Amino acid sequence: MIQYVVRFCVGIGLLLLTWLPGQCFAQTVRTDSTEAQVVVPDSAVAAVLASADSLPLPLPELPAFKPDPTKAVLYSAIFPGLGQIYNRKYWKLPLVYGAFMGCAYAITWNNRNYQDYLEAYKGIMSEKPLENNSWIDFLPANANPDDYLNDANFKDQLKRSKDYYRRYRDLSVIITVGVYFITMIDAYVDAQLFDFDISPDLSLRVEPVMTQPTSYSSRTYGLNCSIKF
Repeated sequence: MIQYVVRFCVGIGLLLLTWLPGQCFAQTVRTDSTEAQVVVPDSAVAAVLASADSLPLPLPELPAFKPDPTKAVLYSAIFPGLGQIYNRKYWKLPLVYGAFMGCAYAITWNNRNYQDYLEAYKGIMSEKPLENNSWIDFLPANANPDDYLNDANFKDQLKRSKDYYRRYRDLSVIITVGVYFITMIDAYVDAQLFDFDISPDLSLRVEPVMTQPTSYSSRTYGLNCSIKF
């Protein structure tokens, strides 16, 4: 009889151990037609969850920058220097824009002188040179214009000066076009060789070499030099 009583008490105890914790950590929420059970975590679990929510999310790792050569040359063609900016070679911008500013100055200066000599030459070669007197500005100081109306050397000087500045104006335009294409080529090559590995190991290797004799030549000896980079 005592054995059955002990078993009954142990069963009651196990039932209480399984039923009481569920009542301590759960509450029943009643809706219109159903019941839902919400689990309320203890303070330690809540603290861990709160700290996990406060941690910053890891940023995604960005891929390594690798410029596209096609985009680089297109950007440089649209606007000079834009390809260098795309390649992140900002130190080349002063060189690019300095070259274009120099070319623009050369074109402007040569064209202005060409226009002046052209008007002077047209004026002195016209039927009324005293009315079209822009050529008088090229005379020496205190010179009489009548003395130069039939001066062939003066007319030839105006013509040669006109041709000189026209030639260098056209040459400046050609150089500007060349600089434009050079910036495009530089952007393309720079993007193509962006991740080219240049090893710091630069060594020279010298070793003897012997060429075997053939039916046309005898055996020769020499040195073979190779550079490793």
